[in-house]
Amino acid sequence: MTFELTKDYLDHILDLIEKQDSATLKIEMEGLYPADVTGILYEMESQEARYLINQLDTKIGAEILADLDPPERREFLKNFTSEEISRYVNLFDSDDAVDLLNEQPIRVREEVIALLEDREQARFILDLLHYDEDVAGGLMQKELVKANVNWNMNQCIEELRKQAEDVEKVYAVYVVDDHERLLGLLSLKKIVLAHKNTKVESIYDQDFIFVETYRPAEEVAELMQRYDLDAVPVVNVQGKLLGRITIDDIVDVITEQASSDTLAMAGITGDVEEDDTVWRQTQARLPWLLVGMMGGILAAKFIGFFEGDLKIVPAMAAFIPIIGSTGGNVGIQTSSIILQSLADKSGLDTGVWQRLIRMFAVALINGLIISLIVFGFNLLIGNELQLALVVSSALLSVVFLASFMGTVTPLALDKLGINPAVASGPFITTANDLIGYGVYFGLAHLLLDL
Repeated sequence: MTFELTKDYLDHILDLIEKQDSATLKIEMEGLYPADVTGILYEMESQEARYLINQLDTKIGAEILADLDPPERREFLKNFTSEEISRYVNLFDSDDAVDLLNEQPIRVREEVIALLEDREQARFILDLLHYDEDVAGGLMQKELVKANVNWNMNQCIEELRKQAEDVEKVYAVYVVDDHERLLGLLSLKKIVLAHKNTKVESIYDQDFIFVETYRPAEEVAELMQRYDLDAVPVVNVQGKLLGRITIDDIVDVITEQASSDTLAMAGITGDVEEDDTVWRQTQARLPWLLVGMMGGILAAKFIGFFEGDLKIVPAMAAFIPIIGSTGGNVGIQTSSIILQSLADKSGLDTGVWQRLIRMFAVALINGLIISLIVFGFNLLIGNELQLALVVSSALLSVVFLASFMGTVTPLALDKLGINPAVASGPFITTANDLIGYGVYFGLAHLLLDL
């Protein structure tokens, strides 16, 4: 049954904490998954959360700390001593431990590493600390299961039993030579089915995918998505096996990337969340709002040039919002589809001309339908035939031009090495406003003899 956090339940837990009723609190927490407890912690003050997590089994507490969002975890751990933090970090996978320690002050980080009981874990952490977090080396964990190519199945199984004690999930066994160079993969199924004297070298798979430590995180994510991998081994430039990247870490990368692109498309720069400070949210949102405001001023000034036309045919003013909103919507729709294709590197790269031909076909159908609806509406409400033709023709043209802008702009920015997601927000909307109004009033001049 899915747990649902209610205000009454939260008040009940807070009351137990206030009374320091640890026995009842432990009973309440026993039936919850770590993720459910994490949701409760987000609703508490730091001291209350600290008391709650201290009542839990250390292993459960470690799992909760590993899943906390970095900003909340950083604030939460300010109330913990280095010794308390080390007890939890001792149970982390090495990659999660590095993520947590990178959030701490240098003094705390060094104290925690020094206090770790598992010295192999401490060595793993020190190995990983010098990698940037946005490359494969920063994503990998050192815990894995490996076999020497010269072992037989008896030796292999005996060694794997020892190694697997420290590995939470075993997806595959990595085969290495005497110099720790990665040679291939050995599936658990083959190990189970093989005869005890069978050599590893005779059954391991030499056709495998790996990444180097310097590969960007986005490239690793795309690779694992394309080939549907649960884990991928990481090697250095000499081909020596250093660690592995598991699917749970890649899901985080994909989620962050999607979130970043969504914010960029909305005109929000930087990594910002709802509970960030007012000033930080303002900094992230203001730049593109200013771009939109400048575009609005330009559009207003542009419309001002045709003030005389509006005095002659006042009914034209009623359709200005339709022209602007249609152009903006079409531009964002088109650019979103282009951005999706740019993000998917698994297929053949479609040429510019193929994209434009497809875009014009879609724009023609959509434009004709929209134009015919607006044309019929104008006649229905009694507007003159010429005005109906002007509005309908302008809408058809705007749909074409906005589709063109929505296609070409992301492609151009991508070629220039600029994040194309930024093109899909206020920039395209503003550009299409100016183009749409120009087309609208230009056609009015031609068809209405203004």
